[in-house]
Amino acid sequence: MISKRSLLQSTLALAMAAGLSGHALAQDKPLKIGVTAGPHAQIFEQVKKVAEQQGLKIQVVEFSDYVQPNAALAAGDLDANSYQHKPYLDAQIKDRGYKFAVAANTVNFPIGLYSKKVKKLADLKESARFGIPNDPTNGGRVLLLLQAQGLIKLKDGAGLKATPLDVVGNPKKLKFVELDAAQLPRSLDDLDASAINTNFAISAGLNPKTDSIAQESPDGPYVNLLVVREADKNKPWVAQLVKAYQSEEIRRFIETQFKGSVLAGW
Repeated sequence: MISKRSLLQSTLALAMAAGLSGHALAQDKPLKIGVTAGPHAQIFEQVKKVAEQQGLKIQVVEFSDYVQPNAALAAGDLDANSYQHKPYLDAQIKDRGYKFAVAANTVNFPIGLYSKKVKKLADLKESARFGIPNDPTNGGRVLLLLQAQGLIKLKDGAGLKATPLDVVGNPKKLKFVELDAAQLPRSLDDLDASAINTNFAISAGLNPKTDSIAQESPDGPYVNLLVVREADKNKPWVAQLVKAYQSEEIRRFIETQFKGSVLAGW
C-alpha cells in the first residue's frame, strides 16, 4: 500500500514538473506581434506591459510597410499582427491566399488630407498634384473622401476599391500621384496636397487634428484589426492577447496619448 502511494506521489510530482517545465518554456518564447511604426507600435508597447502582468510575454516587431507584416505572419515568423483594416485584409487574402482570422478590433485612424501649399481644399489650383496611397483599398478610401468633399465624382458602383480610372468628374483636373503609403509624408513638399494614413502622419510629426485640411468621418469599415493565422484563432493566448488589448488601461492610453486622432475601435 505504501509503495503504491509512493509511486502515485512520484508520478504526480513528475507530471507537475513536466507541466511547469512546459509553462516555463512557453514563457521563454514570447509572442511575436508585427506592427507598423508609429501609433500601432506605441499602443502595442503598452499592450505588452498589460499582457505581461497576466503572464503573457510579447515581442513587438516593427515594419515600415503594409506588405511584410502579413507575409511574415503567413510564413510563421509572427504570431499575430496589428496594423490593417478589413478592406485591406480582405484584398490581401483574395490576392495571396492567406489563411488568416480576425481576432479582434483594435483602433480607428480617420485618414487625413494635408497640404503645405493651401489651407483648404477649395484653394487647390487646376491640375494640382494630389498624392494618394497606391494600395487598392487605401487609394479607394481616399477617392471616396475626395468625392465626399466635392472635389471629384466616381462612377456608380466604384466603391471601396475605386481607382483614378473610376473618376468621371474632376472639375479641378487633379493629377493623382500614386505612391506607397509610407512615402506620402516625405513627398508632401513635392505635391500640392496628399492623403496620409494617420499612423504615418503621426510618425512624420503631423497632427491629424490640427494639421489636416480635411479628415474622414470615423464611422465606416476602416477599423483596424488584430489578425492571427486561422489555425491559431482558438488558442488560449489569442483570447488573453485580446483581453490585454481591449483593456481599460489601453483605452485610456489611446485617449490620452492621441487626443482624438486615434480612436478605440471596440
